[in-house]
Amino acid sequence: MDKSENAYKTIGEVAKILKFKENKKGNLPTHTIRFWETQFKQIKPKILNSNRRYYDEKAINLLKKVKFLLKEQGMTINGVKKILNNEVSLKLDEIADKSIKAGILKNKLIKISKIIKKLK
Repeated sequence: MDKSENAYKTIGEVAKILKFKENKKGNLPTHTIRFWETQFKQIKPKILNSNRRYYDEKAINLLKKVKFLLKEQGMTINGVKKILNNEVSLKLDEIADKSIKAGILKNKLIKISKIIKKLK
Protein backbone atom coordinates (compact mmCIF):
# COMPACT_ATOMS: atom_id res chain seq x y z
CA MET A 1 0.00 0.00 0.00
CA ASP A 2 1.49 3.31 -1.12
CA LYS A 3 1.32 6.49 0.91
CA SER A 4 -0.70 9.36 -0.44
CA GLU A 5 1.16 12.37 -1.82
CA ASN A 6 0.13 14.49 1.20
CA ALA A 7 1.24 11.96 3.83
CA TYR A 8 4.24 12.68 6.03
CA LYS A 9 7.42 11.01 4.80
CA THR A 10 10.26 9.53 6.83
CA ILE A 11 13.81 10.80 6.42
CA GLY A 12 14.68 7.71 4.35
CA GLU A 13 11.76 8.34 2.01
CA VAL A 14 12.81 11.96 1.64
CA ALA A 15 16.37 10.86 0.77
CA LYS A 16 14.87 8.71 -2.03
CA ILE A 17 12.72 11.61 -3.25
CA LEU A 18 15.82 13.82 -3.35
CA LYS A 19 17.60 11.04 -5.29
CA PHE A 20 20.55 10.79 -2.94
CA LYS A 21 22.95 8.02 -3.90
CA GLU A 22 23.26 4.95 -1.70
CA ASN A 23 26.52 4.34 0.11
CA LYS A 24 28.48 1.06 -0.07
CA LYS A 25 26.21 -0.56 2.53
CA GLY A 26 23.13 0.34 0.49
CA ASN A 27 21.96 3.06 2.89
CA LEU A 28 20.85 6.51 1.84
CA PRO A 29 22.84 9.46 3.27
CA THR A 30 20.20 10.83 5.65
CA HIS A 31 22.93 12.67 7.57
CA THR A 32 22.91 15.32 4.83
CA ILE A 33 19.27 16.11 5.52
CA ARG A 34 19.93 16.29 9.27
CA PHE A 35 22.83 18.67 8.63
CA TRP A 36 20.67 20.89 6.43
CA GLU A 37 18.14 21.05 9.27
CA THR A 38 20.83 22.59 11.48
CA GLN A 39 21.80 25.12 8.81
CA PHE A 40 18.39 26.21 7.50
CA LYS A 41 15.86 27.24 10.12
CA GLN A 42 13.05 26.90 7.58
CA ILE A 43 13.38 23.10 7.52
CA LYS A 44 11.27 21.90 10.42
CA PRO A 45 10.25 18.24 10.39
CA LYS A 46 7.77 16.82 12.86
CA ILE A 47 9.72 14.85 15.44
CA LEU A 48 7.57 12.12 16.93
CA ASN A 49 7.97 8.83 18.79
CA SER A 50 11.57 8.13 19.66
CA ASN A 51 12.95 11.14 17.76
CA ARG A 52 11.83 9.95 14.30
CA ARG A 53 11.58 12.72 11.74
CA TYR A 54 8.54 13.15 9.51
CA TYR A 55 8.45 15.64 6.63
CA ASP A 56 5.40 17.25 5.05
CA GLU A 57 5.18 18.38 1.42
CA LYS A 58 6.29 21.93 2.30
CA ALA A 59 9.49 20.68 4.00
CA ILE A 60 10.21 18.31 1.11
CA ASN A 61 9.86 21.12 -1.43
CA LEU A 62 12.19 23.27 0.63
CA LEU A 63 14.75 20.44 0.75
CA LYS A 64 14.48 20.09 -3.04
CA LYS A 65 15.20 23.79 -3.38
CA VAL A 66 18.19 23.58 -1.01
CA LYS A 67 19.59 20.59 -2.91
CA PHE A 68 19.12 22.36 -6.24
CA LEU A 69 20.90 25.50 -5.08
CA LEU A 70 23.75 23.70 -3.33
CA LYS A 71 24.40 20.77 -5.64
CA GLU A 72 23.26 21.91 -9.09
CA GLN A 73 23.92 25.65 -8.87
CA GLY A 74 27.07 25.32 -6.74
CA MET A 75 26.02 27.91 -4.19
CA THR A 76 27.41 28.13 -0.66
CA ILE A 77 25.31 27.53 2.44
CA ASN A 78 25.44 31.24 3.27
CA GLY A 79 24.28 32.10 -0.24
CA VAL A 80 21.35 29.72 0.03
CA LYS A 81 20.45 31.18 3.43
CA LYS A 82 20.30 34.65 1.90
CA ILE A 83 18.03 33.45 -0.88
CA LEU A 84 15.72 31.54 1.45
CA ASN A 85 15.40 34.61 3.67
CA ASN A 86 14.57 36.77 0.64
CA GLU A 87 11.40 37.03 -1.43
CA VAL A 88 13.34 35.91 -4.51
CA SER A 89 13.11 32.33 -3.28
CA LEU A 90 9.54 32.05 -4.57
CA LYS A 91 10.78 32.54 -8.13
CA LEU A 92 13.36 29.79 -7.65
CA ASP A 93 10.57 27.22 -7.33
CA GLU A 94 10.01 27.56 -11.07
CA ILE A 95 13.70 27.17 -11.84
CA ALA A 96 14.10 24.12 -9.56
CA ASP A 97 11.08 22.43 -11.10
CA LYS A 98 12.52 22.86 -14.58
CA SER A 99 15.95 21.70 -13.36
CA ILE A 100 17.97 24.19 -15.36
CA LYS A 101 21.55 23.03 -15.29
CA ALA A 102 24.26 25.51 -14.34
CA GLY A 103 26.01 25.08 -17.71
CA ILE A 104 22.91 26.00 -19.71
CA LEU A 105 22.30 29.02 -17.52
CA LYS A 106 25.94 30.10 -17.84
CA ASN A 107 25.75 29.89 -21.66
CA LYS A 108 22.61 32.02 -21.69
CA LEU A 109 24.26 34.63 -19.46
CA ILE A 110 27.31 34.74 -21.74
CA LYS A 111 25.09 35.32 -24.78
CA ILE A 112 23.23 38.10 -22.96
CA SER A 113 26.47 39.81 -21.92
CA LYS A 114 27.75 39.69 -25.54
CA ILE A 115 24.54 41.31 -26.76
CA ILE A 116 24.84 44.03 -24.10
CA LYS A 117 28.47 44.71 -25.13
CA LYS A 118 27.41 45.07 -28.79
CA LEU A 119 24.69 47.52 -27.82
CA LYS A 120 27.21 49.76 -26.03
